Amino acid sequence: MSAGDWKDLYAAAQSGDLARVSYHIEAGVNPDYQHPEILCTPLVAALIHGHDAVARYLLRHGTDINLLSEFDRLTPLQAARKYRRTELAQWLLQRGAKEMRQPFWWRWLPL
Repeated sequence: MSAGDWKDLYAAAQSGDLARVSYHIEAGVNPDYQHPEILCTPLVAALIHGHDAVARYLLRHGTDINLLSEFDRLTPLQAARKYRRTELAQWLLQRGAKEMRQPFWWRWLPL
């Protein structure tokens, strides 16, 4: 897969445009790519903005269920929980999403 028109895929996921997301995935755009200007995955963007249909579509079409979104420092499961997408959080767990735990001392590291 190539990065293709990844920015448009990301914008479509963020805005909930399932038809445009589908177009880019079918054209071979890599849904796990994180552009250096954005550093966020389309899946986490869809979860943050409440676009459940887009999130489910991305997951059914090969998106890494545990991929950390660099800018947000969130996995899809963490994003679903943080933004109270409880149904999707359960759905992610049923499909193998892993609990990502940070060491207790992580909170003292400078950002």
